[in-house]
Amino acid sequence: MKYAMLLSAVFLFAQCHRESKTDYSKWTNYGGTKDASRYSSLEQITPENVNHLQVAWEYHSGDATEHSQIQCQPIIIDSILYATTPKLNLVALHVETGEEIWRFDPFQVLGGENSWAGTNRGVTYFKEGDMQRILFCAGSYLMSVDALTGQPDLNFGDKGKVDLQVGLSENPEDQFLVVSNTPGIIFKDKIIVGMRVSEGLDAAPGYVRAYNVKTGKEEWVFHTIPKKEEFGYETWDEQYVNKIGGANNWSGVSLDEKRGIVYVPTGSATYDFWGGYRKGENLFANSLLALNANTGERVWHYQIVHHDVWDRDIPSTPNLVSIQKNGKKIDAVAQTTKHGYVFVFDRETGEPVFPIEEKEIPAGMMDGDVLSKTQPTPTLPVPLMRQNLTEKDLLNLTPELEKEVKEMIKGVEYGDMWLAPSEKRPFLLFPGFDGGGEWGGAAVDPETNIMYVNTSHMPWVIEMVPNEAFGKDGMDGKSLYANNCANCHGGDRKGNGPFPTLIGLNTKYQADEVQKLLKSGRGGMPAFRHLPQEERDALVDFLLEKEPAAGDKKELSGGKEKLITPYLMNGYKRFTTKDGYPGINPPWGTLNAIDLNTGERLWETVLGEFPELTAKGIPLTGREGYGGPVVTKGGLIFIAATEDEMFRAFDKKTGKMLWQTKLPAGGHATPAVYEWKGKQYVVIACGGGKNNKSGDSYVAFALP
Repeated sequence: MKYAMLLSAVFLFAQCHRESKTDYSKWTNYGGTKDASRYSSLEQITPENVNHLQVAWEYHSGDATEHSQIQCQPIIIDSILYATTPKLNLVALHVETGEEIWRFDPFQVLGGENSWAGTNRGVTYFKEGDMQRILFCAGSYLMSVDALTGQPDLNFGDKGKVDLQVGLSENPEDQFLVVSNTPGIIFKDKIIVGMRVSEGLDAAPGYVRAYNVKTGKEEWVFHTIPKKEEFGYETWDEQYVNKIGGANNWSGVSLDEKRGIVYVPTGSATYDFWGGYRKGENLFANSLLALNANTGERVWHYQIVHHDVWDRDIPSTPNLVSIQKNGKKIDAVAQTTKHGYVFVFDRETGEPVFPIEEKEIPAGMMDGDVLSKTQPTPTLPVPLMRQNLTEKDLLNLTPELEKEVKEMIKGVEYGDMWLAPSEKRPFLLFPGFDGGGEWGGAAVDPETNIMYVNTSHMPWVIEMVPNEAFGKDGMDGKSLYANNCANCHGGDRKGNGPFPTLIGLNTKYQADEVQKLLKSGRGGMPAFRHLPQEERDALVDFLLEKEPAAGDKKELSGGKEKLITPYLMNGYKRFTTKDGYPGINPPWGTLNAIDLNTGERLWETVLGEFPELTAKGIPLTGREGYGGPVVTKGGLIFIAATEDEMFRAFDKKTGKMLWQTKLPAGGHATPAVYEWKGKQYVVIACGGGKNNKSGDSYVAFALP
């Protein structure tokens, strides 16, 4: 049994008997409400009239750049919609017209040089008396802004900002890549937040923290990588545990306000694909944590992936539900995963609602690493998608595609979903890095306890290569490249997909230009301001193929203390044909309805298309998607997500598509639903920027 209970009976008894009712007509939190239902009780738009929807307003922020995105799900407070732009400006728009009321550029406060802040998926609202605040993150800073004026709250932290870097290391000189891409949640006068960290061995530990909303003072911290004497410390290699990072909450949290419990999913520990420095099961990585929202103390936990070497972070906010099982009501928490499962637990105790088995997995082959022999497998709910690949699954829609994929698969192992990385051969990871289920999460209708969730069916190739920097004395440019750049651009610097080749960089850029890029970031590339200047100098020399000056290698600060992995994952690579089709047979994207009372699937429908294949008479294939669904009492599911740039409505009872419209750019975000003056609106961010053009707009739809 992989969960533990540290329950205070008095605390829980007092809390759980308070009555509270969620107002599902409002959309005031990320996910709509604090239970992350992504459900609206509005019912003006119905299956009968949805085909009459038209654009009510469209707002353009004017700051899209190449490869920029908007992943933000807005929140709506009275007559104001709050959202962020591609460059992470915070905007307040009128809900009826989309007219901009005010705009706040965080980098006027933080300094324009730090122009990269990652993606942003939403903001948080707090009100007490006349005080109204919007809290959101830009770069490594949590910021507080007056909700009515757009001015920084100078009483919060350091003149309106709190640096999330502070407190992550005992050495105040240490700097990390830290951003927070998913908004925090309010409990009383606290905001509880997680963060995104590096994927390499330079990563910060992924602490979960609560800050006072009025002052910015840290109220509590939970160590997702335990300190000595803390529970779970024994699941790590004591020699290295203090140098390991990750196990962070980047996907957001859900809150049971009545019980005072916050539910926190966590990601993998670093290095993602080789765990020789972290032998053991690695609590609390890849876990669902239930924490006392007032103190940060652990109530219970369940580890969903042991000793992760597949990058199977827990990717979405969990849904809080009240289901009926065998005639008994159970307040539960349901968690979707990248590998296509739904785990359901009792909210108070962490007991699985449906049995979970520990199933044996294939043995690992990586030198120096020891995999867990088993992985948790729910008996119910049914998996959201296929999870193993056979020869029959390889793409054969046309003879030409079949021939191409047969060549692509040569030398690549595939089959079991738990095949592990190996330096001896590449293999297909399926479900892939982006799911399965992904950060858009699931919607749940609280009246029926039916979960609606989209899944992507994209295989990825994992190839491990020796790290030439391993075993060398100290750090040099090659070592720094391995730690910071190789996951995206490949150990060979050849790049792949959206990640460009870095070979020949010296013919395009001067040293000062690369220095500026490392400091500021660009598009999907993060800033590396956290690296000391001498390390950036060495990295620039390596990228521009310059020989470092004698002795530079030994002078790099802290070089001998940094861990170097013996193997590198040679870049994130989708297993796709030259035309961009997944190398397995469709469906490539689906929308699913799961009855959480029974765990059974009610329906599955294809989500998305490649129009050129449809034109050839090939049935709809579905498509990889980013962003999730919302469900309404009116009988509809609204979802964009797919790279075909469409926004769609489905009948929630049958899964039949009832309406679709082309967006100005891909809607890689989750919609929001609200009402103003008796009219129901559905709004979606159109930021594009995945594998298609970038956009800068929010579009709201309503009936005439």
